[in-house]
Formats: sequence, C-alpha cells, structure tokens
Amino acid sequence: MGSDLPAATQVTGAPVIQAERVGLTFQTADGPVHALKDVDLAIRAGEFVSFIGPSGCGKTTFLRSVAALETPTAGTLRVNGVDPDAARRARAYGYVFQAPGLYPWRTIAGNISLPLEIMGFSKSDREERIARVLDLVELSGFGGKFPWQLSGGMQQRASIARALAFDADILLMDEPFGALDEIVRDRLNEALLALWRKTGKTIGFVTHSIPEAVYLSTKIVVMSPRPGRITRVIDSPLPPDRPLDIRDTPEFIALAHEVREGLREGHAVD
Repeated sequence: MGSDLPAATQVTGAPVIQAERVGLTFQTADGPVHALKDVDLAIRAGEFVSFIGPSGCGKTTFLRSVAALETPTAGTLRVNGVDPDAARRARAYGYVFQAPGLYPWRTIAGNISLPLEIMGFSKSDREERIARVLDLVELSGFGGKFPWQLSGGMQQRASIARALAFDADILLMDEPFGALDEIVRDRLNEALLALWRKTGKTIGFVTHSIPEAVYLSTKIVVMSPRPGRITRVIDSPLPPDRPLDIRDTPEFIALAHEVREGLREGHAVD
C-alpha cells in the first residue's frame, strides 16, 4: 500500500491536483455568493497539503470541488489529468468528512465494507482490505464492534479506514478532528502523520488550527475570507519525522508565525 520512504522523497512528477483560476459562485435567492475566486494551485504526489483560513473562506468548497461534489463556475480543475467527475469514476480519491458518518446498524467492518460492496469487490478481497486498513488505523480487533461502542476518536479512525479501503492514491479530509478534544486530536495527528509516511498518499486536509496545519503539512495553503482566494502557499522546512514536541522548536514557532501572518494578509485583501 505504498512506500516506507520518507514522504519528501515521494514528491515528484506532474501535479495530481491542478487548479488554474478556479472560481465558484453559488446562485441563491438573496443573490450570488462568490465562494472561490482565481484559485491557482498545484499539488504533487506524496504531498500533505493543509488548507487554512477563516470560516466561509472556501476551504471545504475547494476540497469538495476536487471531489466532484461541487462544480466550479470558472477556471480549470484537474485531478490526475482529468476533470474531477472522471477522477471520481476512476476512484482516484477517498473522502473523510467532518463527522464519521458511520451507519449505527452496521459493524465497523460492515461500514468499511460498504463502498467496497458498491464497487463490486469480492468477499475475500473485501475481508483482506478491511483487515489491512483496520491495522493501518490501529483498530485491529474492533471490526465486529458497532459505532456506538467506540469513542469519537476511534469512530473517526474507522471513517479514515473506510476512505482508505479501496486504496486510492489521494485522501481528502475535511476537518476530520475538529470536534475532538485536544488530547485525542494530538494522538490522531500523530497517527495520521505515521499513516501518511507509511502509505505515501497525497493528502488534502482542511483545518482551522494553525498548530495542526504546521505539524502535519509539507505545504500550507492560506486562504482569505470570501471570496476565497489563496493569499500564501508555504512550503514546510520541517523533517518528515515529527514528534509532538517539535511544536516547541524555533522552526515550528517561526512557521506558525508565517501562517498567522498569511491569515492577517487575507483579512487585509479588499
């Protein structure tokens, strides 16, 4: 399921996600809402890219556009060289929502199995994939439990396992840890970083947390208030191996300051 090489060695080749002057305007009864404007961005294979900005800045809208859940009204958006809908049909990505979205009447294994059943995987293949992804998210032995028998953090790990089950190269995550307490969030940040390094997947991650964005990312995309525009793209100098106490280092603090300055710039944009 990927390489154990440090993630920095995997960032090569043509962009897997390419946005050129992407805009998106929603038509509402109260008039048009300009969610995105002139978004230019290239994400290469193996990158961990976080999107940060104030509420309503278009972070989630951009991620949903990549996933073909929204349709841009301007510009060009490509995923693996094709339009997002074609990428969706080719199973190019897994998507993790803010809430786990697990069916309470299905076991954890049954929830993970559902997209595989829809895609037509055989029973033996489903079982092998379920066991593999449960191990990846450190939930081996919990496949027979129901969602209500697991903590919130464990449920979100099960949601990640479901998104990983069909082994897409791109993982899109819309603020998956926002509702969790700080201790659980730290633990899941560590687990996600380890999973990313182990699988070499390309990850797009929406967050409101500066420390979370800095800790996880190889690249941080700072966005302005609506209409959502990119004010700064920051490449992280931090090493792929990142214990939690890296957050106390001068390098981490300086990077967090740069992100904060980018957010202030966004508020200054007319």
